[in-house]
Amino acid sequence: MTAKQNSDPLQLFSEWYEEAKQSEDSLPDAVALATAGLDLMPHVRMVLLKGFDQSGFVFYTNLESNKGLQLQENPQAALCFHWKSLDKQVRVEGSIEQISDADADAYFASRARDSRIGAWASKQSRELESRLELEKRVARYGLKFGIGKVPRPEFWSGYCLRPSRIEFWEQRLFRLHSRTQFTRNDSGGWDTATLFP
Repeated sequence: MTAKQNSDPLQLFSEWYEEAKQSEDSLPDAVALATAGLDLMPHVRMVLLKGFDQSGFVFYTNLESNKGLQLQENPQAALCFHWKSLDKQVRVEGSIEQISDADADAYFASRARDSRIGAWASKQSRELESRLELEKRVARYGLKFGIGKVPRPEFWSGYCLRPSRIEFWEQRLFRLHSRTQFTRNDSGGWDTATLFP
């Protein structure tokens, strides 16, 4: 279904995402996340989408990382999905909310054990003296938790981007691309506009 035929952008995103999972060689859930802190300098990096519904788009991170600190200072962000195999792109803008502890605990528990240890070991975004320093931290936390449960660190959680604007882009010949924008209105529904390429 094309963007012009659908009045629910989250349903349309679901359809495009299912297509991407079938056609992308790897990581159809990879998405560029743009943030800006109080200095207003934009920062962008790739993260993995870990869930979405009518509330928004969920990803996880170290809350003390650069992106975590920027989101605390300015709880607004943007996402950009690009699926080369489909010649499609989706841009999302909106406000950020931290997810519940229960949801963060459930997702953390579903991760591979080595990934849970890694979350404890990594001082994400901070300067690393050498690879050996990281390996020592991984070994230390591996010993600390032994074969027991690896709890979620307090500094690790997830965010939900609650969309206020979603744009669907489809490649067309001669760069006359198709662009449809959905903007959240005051009643909670969506206003739709077709944009010049």
